[in-house]
Amino acid sequence: MSSAIASGIELCPLAAVPDQGFHSVVAVLDGDAETLVLYRDGDQVRAWLNVCPHAGRALDWAPGQFLKSREGHLVCAVHGASFELEGGTCVAGPCKGDALRAVPLRVQDGMVFLG
Repeated sequence: MSSAIASGIELCPLAAVPDQGFHSVVAVLDGDAETLVLYRDGDQVRAWLNVCPHAGRALDWAPGQFLKSREGHLVCAVHGASFELEGGTCVAGPCKGDALRAVPLRVQDGMVFLG
C-alpha cells in the first residue's frame, strides 16, 4: 500500500481476532473504505485487502467468514485459490504465484493499529 495509509488508526482489540483465525475490519486506505482480512498468530497479526488477485472478488464466503484449509491456508471462497499465511502468496489455484496485498499493522497494549 502507499504511504497514504494513516498509521496509528485503531482497528480492533487483539482479543477480537481469534488465535490461528481470521477477523474482518473496514479501514480507510488511500481515501477509500476497504475491507481487511486480519489473521492472528499469537501476539502477531497480519492483514491483507479482502480481494483475491485472481478475479478481484472478496475472499470470504459470507461477510467476515473465511475458509481455512487443513494445510493452514486462507482459501478464496469463489474459486478456491489458497494463500499461505506468512506473506499471502497464492500456493494453489488460478492465481498461483500471485499474492494478496498486505497492509502494515502493529499491535500495542492489546489493540491492533494500522501501520
